[in-house]
Amino acid sequence: MGVNKFKLFQYLVADFHRLHFLLNGEIKTSFTLMTWLGVFSPRFIPVILCRLAYFFYCHGFSLFAKLMSLFNFFFFGIEIGIRCEIGKGLFFPHTHGTVIGAWKIGENATIYQGVTIGARELDFSYLKTSRPSIGNDVVIATGAAILGAVHIGNRSRIGANSVVLSSIPDDVLAVGAPARVVKTLN
Repeated sequence: MGVNKFKLFQYLVADFHRLHFLLNGEIKTSFTLMTWLGVFSPRFIPVILCRLAYFFYCHGFSLFAKLMSLFNFFFFGIEIGIRCEIGKGLFFPHTHGTVIGAWKIGENATIYQGVTIGARELDFSYLKTSRPSIGNDVVIATGAAILGAVHIGNRSRIGANSVVLSSIPDDVLAVGAPARVVKTLN
């Protein structure tokens, strides 16, 4: 995506459409009462705050970016690195206890509560060589930890309470501690 390609409104619309589809099984173009309630749900406000933090970071307003990130932490219990590049369609079924310090997360990621994505050791400089990257259409279940410079392949699933310490290919289910591939999904 990159700093220059990030279009806040386009990302928020895509995020909202995915939320609406996941909750209702359809995408409506008219704004009904249920649509407005979806905008103010605890599944969507953390995404808005995350997008605002990244937007401010990209435009050199680090103080405002950190403020948005703090709001997310205090009100929703989710900590997301302001530098983390996250694709469209982000969905949090629940947020509490989640820490996201990935290098990059692809489109249509679903991340459950209690997930940790980040470096294996302290990395205040936020280096690509120590942070995970997550592909498109990935689901990361409750309590999973993805640590270090690993890659999670497209359309893969990480099982609950799994600990991922090595890269996972596309289209697989990985479970366990340490995580291992137990099923091919296509």
